Amino acid sequence: MIPTEIKKKWAYFWMRYSGLTPLGRVCTRLALWFTPPFSGRQHLAALNSKGFVSPSATIHHDDLRLSKGVFIDDRVLIYQDRDGGPVELDSNVLVYRDSIIQTGAGGSVTIGEWSSFQPRCQLSAYLGPIRIGCNVIIAPNCAFYPYDHGIAPDELIRKQPVQTKGGIHIEDDVWLGVGVIVLDGVRIGKGAMIGAGSVVTRDVPDNAIAVGVPARVVKMRGE
Repeated sequence: MIPTEIKKKWAYFWMRYSGLTPLGRVCTRLALWFTPPFSGRQHLAALNSKGFVSPSATIHHDDLRLSKGVFIDDRVLIYQDRDGGPVELDSNVLVYRDSIIQTGAGGSVTIGEWSSFQPRCQLSAYLGPIRIGCNVIIAPNCAFYPYDHGIAPDELIRKQPVQTKGGIHIEDDVWLGVGVIVLDGVRIGKGAMIGAGSVVTRDVPDNAIAVGVPARVVKMRGE
């Protein structure tokens, strides 16, 4: 049995050299030898100025900006399509396994400090930005689409032009339940809560509780 103190020193040593270079990815893998998976690895993000990026995460993005404490879990994909804008993750952002963040023409992603994404979330920033504030809690299987396809009857669906009503802006201290979908041109106000399975197609005021398809405000926090 290897003493806990030795395990900590091992992880600390290798995390100092971890990063997105090929050598840095090898060092990250070595740091994981005595570390459990999933949230058991989260503490490693504090050991490097650019946080923790799992060796099994796929990073295909030329303008990824990471801050201290960022945690990117197994099988996360961060992808830059043609003319895609930056992805900026502020300090202590958590992105758990199998989530996808992608940017295309006219799109960018900005996530404020201490916000977290549970597994299998998707952020597809095309035509408009996705801006998420601080201390936002996002449950599994949530999706964010700041664009839509046209519906002209005389054109194949796959050839419909992409269009947008504007970007997505989620203010600080918001909570999104499991499976929430947020569409283009939407602002979710500070302190709002969105119920599981809801589809947000219009603005939600500060401190509102919204549920349903489409999501409607049913009460205000504090009532």
